[in-house]
Amino acid sequence: MNQSVPNKLISFIWSIVDDCLRDVYVRGKYRDVILPMVVLRRLDALLETTKPAVLEELVFQKEEAKFTEWDETGLRQASGYVFYNTSEWTLQRLHDTATNNQQILLANVEDYLDGFSKNVKEIIAKFKLKSQVRHMASKDVLLSVLEKFTSLYINLTPFEKNDPDGRKLPPLTNLGMGYVFEELIRKFNEDNNEEAGEHFTPREVIDLMTHIIFEPVKDKLPPVMTIYDPACGSGGMLTESQNFVKDEEGEIKAKGDVYLYGKEINDETYAICKSDMMIKGNNPENIRVGSTLSTDEFAGTTFDFMLSNPPYGKSWASEQKYIKDGKDIIDPRFQIKLKNYWNIEENADATPRSSDGQLLF
Repeated sequence: MNQSVPNKLISFIWSIVDDCLRDVYVRGKYRDVILPMVVLRRLDALLETTKPAVLEELVFQKEEAKFTEWDETGLRQASGYVFYNTSEWTLQRLHDTATNNQQILLANVEDYLDGFSKNVKEIIAKFKLKSQVRHMASKDVLLSVLEKFTSLYINLTPFEKNDPDGRKLPPLTNLGMGYVFEELIRKFNEDNNEEAGEHFTPREVIDLMTHIIFEPVKDKLPPVMTIYDPACGSGGMLTESQNFVKDEEGEIKAKGDVYLYGKEINDETYAICKSDMMIKGNNPENIRVGSTLSTDEFAGTTFDFMLSNPPYGKSWASEQKYIKDGKDIIDPRFQIKLKNYWNIEENADATPRSSDGQLLF
């Protein structure tokens, strides 16, 4: 992959902070706008070419089929993805038809956001994007931000394009998009003095993990595989595992389907992960939000492989009420069978001290 493509995009995206947001948001709050706008622009760019087909399908459902509720299957087939937008707008059209009236622009942007399918609306809600859009409109920078993200000199699509000067803009692959997300998260975490590992794991580490896990059993892999990450962050570990086993030029070259499952506690990171799954053709419904320790979303489900970078150095005291009632274990995941002195099996408490959350994982 051409590493310079994500690097150029990251520099461009970072410039938006200086050009539009520096005087609008306090330090450390830029990520609240930049990350959701990058996700939104990527989804929007993917849907641009099939927008006419989606609107045609919508007219058919309204006027000919007389549906009172939209048939999502038809709309997804028209869009070519598991998500769609039924509004008349694209980000480009919002920018091109905008006037200096921020209230009209805000109303149009909100109409555009409301036109997305339910799975994208959840992402928008997790990002709190509507409140960010309203804030930008109140500070008179919404049009400026739209202008930046719809610039014809950047390409956030997986298709090759030409800029207005006739120069080729290379496509941004899904892998490249992952690098963009992770580098932006790293930069924002540095800005907030946070640990980068709370949100993503470096690709070099994931590469080592996938080799350790899959190579020893590459000749015994099931025809259909499931992979689970209970602390999936932005989803890099899951998708890189999938890429590793499915790579046609790799060592495994798996031909069967690979299904990805995960759970993430941070709303923003969960939104990035879910949008990434949509873009890459994986089932976004297999990604859940919340604490893996508190609630077992996949109870009764078994997976072929599990790999994870759990939150090291974190206390699980706030989740103790979901796991233990006094000395009694509530959640059977944290109970094991051990033989006592008389060689009789008994249930034993497998929980560590409350300050040791990584061991609980």
